[in-house]
Amino acid sequence: MTRASLDKKPQEVATMFDDVAEKYDLTNDVLSLGQARLWRKEVAKAVAARPAEKVLDLAAGTATSSQELARTGAYVVPCDFSMGMLREGKRRCSWMPFTAGDATRLPFADQVFDAVTISFGLRNVEDSERALRELHRVTKPGGRIVVCEFSDPTFGPFRTVYQEYLMRALPPVARRVSSNPDAYVYLAESIRAWPNQRGLAARMKRCGWSQVAWRNLTGGVVALHRGVRA
Repeated sequence: MTRASLDKKPQEVATMFDDVAEKYDLTNDVLSLGQARLWRKEVAKAVAARPAEKVLDLAAGTATSSQELARTGAYVVPCDFSMGMLREGKRRCSWMPFTAGDATRLPFADQVFDAVTISFGLRNVEDSERALRELHRVTKPGGRIVVCEFSDPTFGPFRTVYQEYLMRALPPVARRVSSNPDAYVYLAESIRAWPNQRGLAARMKRCGWSQVAWRNLTGGVVALHRGVRA
């Protein structure tokens, strides 16, 4: 089994996700205490896709999030660099246009999507700013981005409890439900190393996104960041 390092070498990260693909969605539901489903619904609301719009769902995994977006009638493209995730997603949803792609070198032409979104994947990219610029490149003028990512809880005592859960409780729980529990040790470490709400907003602005704002979910455990391509 593979566990990626915080250097986030693409092949290491892709192989790690290949290892956990089959039980990935179940494990997320368990580890998030059921909050993952709520977060997906909030992402879909924030994207606000309309019928016939083209939407890129980057780091889509098995396309659980893509299905939520597709219910609007939009044309949704699930994209991921883990072939294991893509195969598992295709097995479940053969009708969706799964696409293999690296977030830092997207296989799409300029300005083709009305909206782009990435959930819990940006912090796993080796160069997150390059990925944000790539997302900017493939978005139409006036198009929008939604980034859903783990962040900093806003209430101090809860933040302490949450960080203890990440490093102490999460790995034992992952051993019970995941095919590769070491992957979730990496994921916990990557969450702690990721910038807070203001830090990600600043990163998005540097990469060309305007009207950047965020909204906290679950007390700031997760934050939804939005922006517009001018």
